[in-house]
Amino acid sequence: MHGGAGEVTRTAAGRSDSHHPGPADARVLAPEVIEAIHRIAGVVGAWCPSLSPDGRRIAYITDRSGLPRLEVAHLTAAGDRADVVPATVSPADQEVVSVAWSPDGLWLAYLVSPNGLIRAELHVVRPDGTEAHALAGTDDLTTILAGCWTALPQTYAFTLADGRGPDADVCLVDVGTGLVRHVATGGFLAVTSVSRDGRRLIARRGSRGRRHLVIAEIPDDPTAPPATPRRLLAADFPDEGTDLAEDGRFTPDGGAVYLRTVAGRERYALGLVQLDDHGTPGRLRLLAARPDADLESYAILAGGQSALLVWNVDGISTIEVRDLSSGNGYTIDIGTRVMPGWSVHADGRSGILELTEPVAPRSLYHVDLVDPHVPGQESAPPRRIRGLPVPELPQDRLTVPQTVSYPSPDGIELSGLWYRPHGTTGPVPTVMLLHGGPESQERPAFSILIQSLTTAGIGVFAPNVRGSTGYGLTFMRMDDLGRRESSFQDVPATVRFLIESGRSESGRIGVHGWSYGGYLALVALTRWPEMFASGSSHAGMSDLGHFFAETETWMAAASVTEYGDPVSDSALLQSLSPLGQLGRVLAPTLLVHGEMDTNVPVGESVRAYAAMRAAGVGTEILLLPGEGHTIVGHDGRLASTRLIVDWHARSLL
Repeated sequence: MHGGAGEVTRTAAGRSDSHHPGPADARVLAPEVIEAIHRIAGVVGAWCPSLSPDGRRIAYITDRSGLPRLEVAHLTAAGDRADVVPATVSPADQEVVSVAWSPDGLWLAYLVSPNGLIRAELHVVRPDGTEAHALAGTDDLTTILAGCWTALPQTYAFTLADGRGPDADVCLVDVGTGLVRHVATGGFLAVTSVSRDGRRLIARRGSRGRRHLVIAEIPDDPTAPPATPRRLLAADFPDEGTDLAEDGRFTPDGGAVYLRTVAGRERYALGLVQLDDHGTPGRLRLLAARPDADLESYAILAGGQSALLVWNVDGISTIEVRDLSSGNGYTIDIGTRVMPGWSVHADGRSGILELTEPVAPRSLYHVDLVDPHVPGQESAPPRRIRGLPVPELPQDRLTVPQTVSYPSPDGIELSGLWYRPHGTTGPVPTVMLLHGGPESQERPAFSILIQSLTTAGIGVFAPNVRGSTGYGLTFMRMDDLGRRESSFQDVPATVRFLIESGRSESGRIGVHGWSYGGYLALVALTRWPEMFASGSSHAGMSDLGHFFAETETWMAAASVTEYGDPVSDSALLQSLSPLGQLGRVLAPTLLVHGEMDTNVPVGESVRAYAAMRAAGVGTEILLLPGEGHTIVGHDGRLASTRLIVDWHARSLL
């Protein structure tokens, strides 16, 4: 065993101008590498665009102040440039999570994460920054999930979890008076749409990997109790759990619902369900599907005759505009990028895209949505909106990954992204980076940590082990409950692939992960200790029993289908938890955690740190005040990134 004897470090996390040196100070990194890492970790981005109804202004989130805040910019007629200096319309101490412009153009609804908590608050503000006030979620336990503006006057629909149980209600709020009304209850309901007449709503319900859509009648009487919803796809899938669906949205006349659904297939597709005069759903009709891709998101364009479809094709976002009657369509060229967010102009002919790629963080682009094959119609690649935050990165140090595939021991095909440091050949020291979720996917998007590691001369391999999304429903469910043991085998399979393919070599491989990936990193370090020369875990679970007891009540309920029931499956959860085996770890292991994390509470890392210290394992822990499950503050990003890179460099370089 090697590494430090153990050290607890707390560092400022971007909510003040102070910075407290500690283990994050350089130990083996050259000055030019440290400078490059600071530029990478401190890069400024812009995301979550929301166009005003007239398309002349845009609201978005940017961290140029050191913390994600809400800005509003005026756009030129072409839509590709801000014609005046953008205005910040949220207070300096608010960490903004999302934003949506009201249909009348008079309000911005936005979520705030207080001190990094997952317990978001709902706020509104005028686009000029006046009349800012909180609407819901300001007590100690309540969590708000963003919903949607309705066609009712100054009324916003949202989800409210009171934090005292597993459920969440759908609520309507009058943003002028602040009056909140609970309109639907029964499970964890995440509202996705309200009909224009305000009579019905669509919500998503269910636990992880088992979510489906429900429809509910909104009571006419404001004093009436909340409605109990019914399943939208019961006519096609009588058994609950087989009707996976997301993102239900009413047609303009309220007579049907668009939705993303698996519909008994492997991949998400666009469907339509007609409603009768009483709101009873009919049979599902598929409108757009691909055997090789999941439908990530969609928008029904002006007139309702066509749709903008965003497909996930091997991790890359592909945009298609399709006529819903004929099935004909065309693609919009956005390159090999990932598109986490977007906002379409009311006329359906242009939009603002949030794009990212390995060498560029999330930034906002203007795009034309016209058919490039029609003579006389001008179409150009997406253009970055000038006048908004522009990232400043050491481009000569950034790395573009190679997608590779390899087999697991039981024959399942796995894939991952291979990032090789510039100027290297042959085997290189490598960190295996495990993504969170596990219902997520490692995609070719910008990663502060990956680019910082490669800048330091360390290769990164980011696999999509079974349980990841993007490869079909069967692959995503291969790690549920008792099958998690088989998914663990993908870790040593990845290490063997790195060695046998000549990308790395024994004794020079480390492992890092965030959230579920942090848990999987601890599992790897305990089950195959001889495989790793270094390890780190950011916000990873160490004991699933404690996780269920300490996380948010609604988060615990949603995780039962993924990990197991904390009561009836307690023995399974204990066998899957690395805490009791951390004495087997041979590699020096770093733990990083936001102190305000209530998703994976900080106790998961504190207990792991104590167990490894007691066993004599070389370990340190970095606790970040004011940070939650994701590190968003400028100082926290710099401190954690620099320490993680240095930690692996000490053992691997």
